[in-house]
Amino acid sequence: MRREPFGMSAGASRLSASERSSDGGSRYRLRDLFTPLDTLLASGGDPRLALDPNDRVNAYGCAASPEPELWNFASSTASTISQMAYDRAALAREELMHKCLFDEVEIAFDARCEDMREELRGHLALSSRIEIVFSPSGTDSQLHALFLARAVLGAAPVTIVVGADQTGGGTSHTARGHHFSTMTAGGTAVRKDGAVTELAGDSIAVPLIDMSSGLGAGIAMRTDADAAVLRAVETSLAQGRRVLLQIMDSSKLGWRAPSEACLDEIARRWPRKVQIVVDACQARLGRRRLRAYLDRGYMVLITGSKFFGGPAFSGALLLPKGLSRSIDRMGGIAPGIFDYAGRCDWPVAWTMLRSRFERRPNFGQWLRWEAALAEIGSYYAVPGAFRARMLAELAAGTDSMIALSPSLRAVPTAIEKSGADDEEFVQATIFPFTLLRGGKPVSLAETSAVHRALACDMAEEISGSAADRQVAAQRCLVGQPVRLERQDGAPQAVLRLCVGARLVTEAWSPNTMQAQRNVQHVLDRIAHVLVKIELLLDRGAVAAVPTKSAFEV
Repeated sequence: MRREPFGMSAGASRLSASERSSDGGSRYRLRDLFTPLDTLLASGGDPRLALDPNDRVNAYGCAASPEPELWNFASSTASTISQMAYDRAALAREELMHKCLFDEVEIAFDARCEDMREELRGHLALSSRIEIVFSPSGTDSQLHALFLARAVLGAAPVTIVVGADQTGGGTSHTARGHHFSTMTAGGTAVRKDGAVTELAGDSIAVPLIDMSSGLGAGIAMRTDADAAVLRAVETSLAQGRRVLLQIMDSSKLGWRAPSEACLDEIARRWPRKVQIVVDACQARLGRRRLRAYLDRGYMVLITGSKFFGGPAFSGALLLPKGLSRSIDRMGGIAPGIFDYAGRCDWPVAWTMLRSRFERRPNFGQWLRWEAALAEIGSYYAVPGAFRARMLAELAAGTDSMIALSPSLRAVPTAIEKSGADDEEFVQATIFPFTLLRGGKPVSLAETSAVHRALACDMAEEISGSAADRQVAAQRCLVGQPVRLERQDGAPQAVLRLCVGARLVTEAWSPNTMQAQRNVQHVLDRIAHVLVKIELLLDRGAVAAVPTKSAFEV
């Protein structure tokens, strides 16, 4: 039984004192900290985070508490919280409750958020002049980027989304300044796809999949992506529009676009007319590459809940050092943004901007970031040489196993490699594949059913040897199906097997032989997952899995 950090009598004493706060809200907020940790971790987000009342998992199949028996290869989508991260969140809550005995809740919470900014900068090796805006999700951070871009550009921009067919489902809404759900993380009911007050605008989608190839010829990245981006930028500027260009690094399939040469040309032809924001929500890029983006003056979207393996959702927007002054001194504020941020989300240096927002601590968002920081810190505590070597071995082994699997067809990663700046991410960490039967892709419904069945104990549904039933019994998560449209037929989907930071952290050992055995153990698990997929397709066992949408939302 978990011990509460201090007695209720002490808490009650502080509650009485906090009634004297200027906004009268502290009493309720401090009481919130006594909520069960699992409930807090699943709070303060949009409906995607809500736990199903029956199986107690969110829309991505993840519980709010550790499930060590569940193998996780789903970091392109979301991961179940680790015991280490869960313990960090529990300790952080205890420490904040203790500090609230001596300070107002909002003061203590604000100080902790600022400490977290400094910690994240340290893990990512960023300058202290890089500002960080926290949010409940990468989708919320996209709205923050649009809001801030208006201040930087001096007018409402048109948003050009590169990789619009491989980013989060909410991006089609946020790129236009529209609500992406029916409820905000702050609990405000809104109309999905309705305009966020005074933030709405236009967007242009630049998809990356070559639609002309069709799945029969395999999935490929379009060869004219750079030209399409340049054309969209040039057309928008010729119309007198300001441009927010959202580039991709990396997509749901592990793709990156446009090329560095294209970005150089944009800087040369249209200096200070295009604000670039990098969709790096997958966090699958080297720290040198991240710093290079910020040095160029780009904003960067990241999360702690994809590659790093923190619990879903935890978003952040990184701001280059040259933007802070114009942002803090912005004039009018689109009132709709008040539904998507509280005062503590903004850096303390932005005193003027912060003063316009409510003192509204989001305990769920904070605790998810506490958990994510535990994962990020642990990952970068592993020697860089081991990180690079392990990701290389996993990439080679996974590629080989997918190629040898009769019912799987790999999708090319299509990442432009730039060498040193990519560091360990010169290797692919997302391995997408289509499911085949008779050499042809299976249906959307069956792909979704296989995804659900992987997370279940399917031993009773698989006829065959004891070894087959043992394989079928193992529960595992892979990246949710990504729906792909085709010109030459019905839409199809791909699954993704993903390598995340936690696999590296848990495999590391100063004993070289032990570390190598640990890497081989991960490869053995990947092989196990692929064999289970083959069994599910071969035996038709997926029909026994309850119907539930599994497409990434």
